[in-house]
Amino acid sequence: MTSFPLDQANRIIEGAFAKAAALGLKPLGVSVLDTGGHLVAFQRQDGASFLRPQMSSGKAYAALAVGMGGRRVEAVAKERPHLTAGVSDLSGGRILPVVGGVLIRDGSGTVIGAVGISGDTSDNDEAAAIAGIEAAGLVADAG
Repeated sequence: MTSFPLDQANRIIEGAFAKAAALGLKPLGVSVLDTGGHLVAFQRQDGASFLRPQMSSGKAYAALAVGMGGRRVEAVAKERPHLTAGVSDLSGGRILPVVGGVLIRDGSGTVIGAVGISGDTSDNDEAAAIAGIEAAGLVADAG
């Protein structure tokens, strides 16, 4: 059984929302998953669209499933669409291969989860995810 502390997940979300406020981003949805791809925490800011839970978790799930941050996942999807389609099928369509999914690493470099954010541009989503992870004292790997 994998686990990710809820208090750390909430610190990541708080840090991501703080970055979003500082940058004036559109309303975000933030999902934090453990290494098994299970949802630990999700929050959606007021005004965020109804698909933010699925989109943000799909970005985080893609990073975990492929073992690389969303920036690299998106590049692979463009380079090898047949592979991405296959992985998406195997995952039951849970993969969203775009920027905004960021692996969470501990101080020793071990992947301990992933964050996915959706709501603004993919680059801004990623910036908020990185800020949230760093605010929790962890290491962000956007790929």
